[in-house]
Amino acid sequence: MPKYLSQEWMDTAKALAQDFPETPGATVRMQQVVTGAPDGDVKYYTVIENGKTLEQSLGEDPQADVTLTNSYEDAVKIMKGELDANAAFMQGRVKVTGNMAKIMALMPLTSKPEYKQIQQKLQAETEL
Repeated sequence: MPKYLSQEWMDTAKALAQDFPETPGATVRMQQVVTGAPDGDVKYYTVIENGKTLEQSLGEDPQADVTLTNSYEDAVKIMKGELDANAAFMQGRVKVTGNMAKIMALMPLTSKPEYKQIQQKLQAETEL
């Protein structure tokens, strides 16, 4: 079982996301920063094109359109389904810098049944 925020976990998340239907216009290069993780801050990025995850990897993406920063505590709550990602964003618990329009285009995807199914599978396969 992959440990949360490890490269193995990123690979699992990417593989599960392949079941998500294509969504024209949902395209972004997204840098994520999770602060206060047990082994220090974690930086990873995700490349999504038309709703499909093309890449998800530890590290920094110098071409990122947007950067999302949140605490490890909130990231775990989002992962476990205890905190809605959109609600966290609206409450200021997820800080966003960069092209806000790109991230706004992704927000409706999180309410789709396919997204929720993928998240449930990922939760079941994640060691926290």
